[in-house]
Amino acid sequence: MIVKSLELKDYRNYSNLNMYFSSGTNILYGENAQGKTNILEAIYLCGTTKSHRGSKDKEIVSFTEEEAHVRVMLEKNQIPHRIDIHLKKNKAKGVAIDGIPIKKQGELFGMLNLVFFSPEDLYIIKNGPAERRRFLDLELCQLDKIYLNNLSNYNKVLVQRNNLLKQIGNNRNLLDTLYIWDEKLMEYGRQMIETRNDFVIRLNEIVGEIHKRLTGGKEVLILRYEPNVKPSDFEGKLKKSLEKDLSLKMTNVGPHRDDLSFMFGEIDIRKFGSQGQQRTAALSCKLAEIELVKSIIKENPVLLLDDVLSELDRQRQNYLLNSIGDIQTMITCTGLEEFVNHRFAYDKIFQVINGTVTGGDQSLQ
Repeated sequence: MIVKSLELKDYRNYSNLNMYFSSGTNILYGENAQGKTNILEAIYLCGTTKSHRGSKDKEIVSFTEEEAHVRVMLEKNQIPHRIDIHLKKNKAKGVAIDGIPIKKQGELFGMLNLVFFSPEDLYIIKNGPAERRRFLDLELCQLDKIYLNNLSNYNKVLVQRNNLLKQIGNNRNLLDTLYIWDEKLMEYGRQMIETRNDFVIRLNEIVGEIHKRLTGGKEVLILRYEPNVKPSDFEGKLKKSLEKDLSLKMTNVGPHRDDLSFMFGEIDIRKFGSQGQQRTAALSCKLAEIELVKSIIKENPVLLLDDVLSELDRQRQNYLLNSIGDIQTMITCTGLEEFVNHRFAYDKIFQVINGTVTGGDQSLQ
C-alpha cells in the first residue's frame, strides 16, 4: 500500500499544495507550527474521514474560506485509486472513491490502512482509559467494518439512553421505555467486547517478542483487556446499575468504560512503571500494531510518524527506524541532524515553511 501523491486546497494553512511521495521514507522537516502535522493529518483523513486530533471540519478549512479539498492518489494491491474529500464549514463532508461519491463514510475504511504514531501515543499508558480505548478503536475501525458499524451504533444508542435518563428525572413514566435502549446497547456492546478481546489476544501474540528485543530480554510485556462488563453479565449489571444511572443521569455499564492494562509479570506499569518503561511499552504496541495490520490485510500499511523521534533515545530510534524499512513512511521532524549524524536511510526530503513545501528531490544516503 503506497500513497503516491497528496493535493490540498484551502486546508488549514495550505491554499494549494501538490506533493509526490517516495514509496520508501519521506522526511518533512521544519520548525514547529509550520504545517508539517497538517500534511499527515490530511493523509490520515483520507483513510478514516477523521482528524487524528479530533478536529471538526470547520476547524480544518482555512479561516478565510468556506470549503477545503483533499485528494490522495494511492496504490493498493498494485491497483491505483483516488480518494477525494470535500470539507465544508457548515455542512457534512463529501467523500468519493475513484470519482464515485459514497453514501456512508464507513465505506472508506480499509481503502487506505494507516498507522499513526505521535508523541501523544507515548503517553497512552500514562493517560486515562479513554486514550487506550481510542487506541483500540482507531485500528479496529480500519480493519473491521462490522466493528465500525457496531461502535457507531453503540455510541448513538448511548447518547439516546443518557438523554432518556435525564428525562426520567422529570417524568418517571418514561422509565418503561428504557428497555428499548438497553436491548440495543447490549446488542452492539456485546459484539464490541468480543472483537476488542480478540484484537488484544492477537496483539499479545506479537508485542511480547518485540518488547523483549527492545529491552534486551529484560522485560516481558503482556497486554490485558479489561472489559467493564462481560457479555454474559451485561444484562444483570445494567439492571443493577439502574438507580446509579438515574442518579448520575448517565450510563455506567458498558464497553465505553473498558480499559487496557500493560503488565510486567504482576506489575501494572500504568501505575508503577517508570516513564521509560511506559514509553517503551507504547512503542512496542505501535510496532506490534504495524505487524498485526500486515498479517490481516496481507499488505504493508502506511506509517505516519509525527515528531516521534525527538521523544525517543538513540536505541529506541534505531529500533524503530530499522523495523520499518519495507514500509512507506512519512516522518515529520524539526531538523535533519538525527538522520545525517546517524546515517539513517531516507528517500525524499521536504522542507515545510509556513504552509509552503519545497524539495522532494530524490536523495540517497
